[in-house]
Amino acid sequence: KVLDPFAGTGKIHSLPFETVGVEIEPEWAQMSNNTIVGDATDLQFANCEFDAICTSPTYGNRMADCHNAKDGSSRNTYTHKLGRQLSENNTGKMQWGEKYRVLHIKAWNECFRVLKEGGVFILNFKNHIRKGKEVDVFSWHIKELLEIGFAIEEVRQVKTNGNGFGQNGKLRTGFEFVAKLRKP
Repeated sequence: KVLDPFAGTGKIHSLPFETVGVEIEPEWAQMSNNTIVGDATDLQFANCEFDAICTSPTYGNRMADCHNAKDGSSRNTYTHKLGRQLSENNTGKMQWGEKYRVLHIKAWNECFRVLKEGGVFILNFKNHIRKGKEVDVFSWHIKELLEIGFAIEEVRQVKTNGNGFGQNGKLRTGFEFVAKLRKP
């Protein structure tokens, strides 16, 4: 039984396992029968209910912008994709900063609680560019997961193109991280 606490449009359900998604936005949750509307910081599951967690949370990047383009330029943000303002606790509207970090610490603690002993936690994440420099949000997530009690087993880099929109459209890290952790 595999959980994605930040399920978005439900891509977790393409895995060949029993999957459960939690998504804060009802429109995205309704895209899959196996996704429920909920909040990753307050999971409505029993302790130790899941064998694995596989997730790719928001990156705290410019996708969190809510700019209304009046100049005809393309915008690729969560707000534009949904077509309305995002829910209050949606990390998709949070830039990298204190609010983003506090919310994820709560979510990672909930993940630890609902994961069985020996359970696997897979984190897919990509750093972003801000003012021409890479922001190492991935390392922050790993540090927090280790402090909560997870043990890291493996980290891989997977080449990706990223999207070419926005202020740093030509500047991309070129890869995503996939980390495998385990609850001892």
